[in-house]
Amino acid sequence: MTWEDRLFDVLDDLEQQAEALYDAERSLELADRARAAYAEVSLASRLMAATGTSVRLDVRGVGPVTGDLERVGTGWVLLRGPAQDWVLRTAAVTAAHGLPERSVPEVAWPATARLAVGSALRRLADSGERCVLHLVDGSRHDGVLQRVGADFVEVAGAGRQLVLVATDQLAAVQSRDEG
Repeated sequence: MTWEDRLFDVLDDLEQQAEALYDAERSLELADRARAAYAEVSLASRLMAATGTSVRLDVRGVGPVTGDLERVGTGWVLLRGPAQDWVLRTAAVTAAHGLPERSVPEVAWPATARLAVGSALRRLADSGERCVLHLVDGSRHDGVLQRVGADFVEVAGAGRQLVLVATDQLAAVQSRDEG
């Protein structure tokens, strides 16, 4: 082996070592970028990816609620259960089970997903359907939603007595199936 061949072997070896170091550094950089990008993923975007599937959500003041995830909106979700529907505020969701690993970024959401929880509650009030309002502290109010204000809902309970419930204390609204 000539001195030139040995020199080229040394240079090839150095080049391979440099490539290996670059690949290792690049892998760490990509992992850091992936972690940073995942830090931008919200619970709502993971829930949006689960639309149309069966999920279980643990809700403060209510416990586990299971159903088909029908709709995701700004700050709320709609779960369809066998005998009732649930409008859940995402602020009251403490854990989610059965979600896919992917997410849907908010820029890809349909326009209807930008509606706040007040929209869903107004629809319930318009229907005149009996429901149960579950609060984050575990208390509840049975009745019919009457009106929805900026930060509260009116529910007519027994004897048509009106109770105002602060929206930020609301965990879930459970519709009742009378049939």
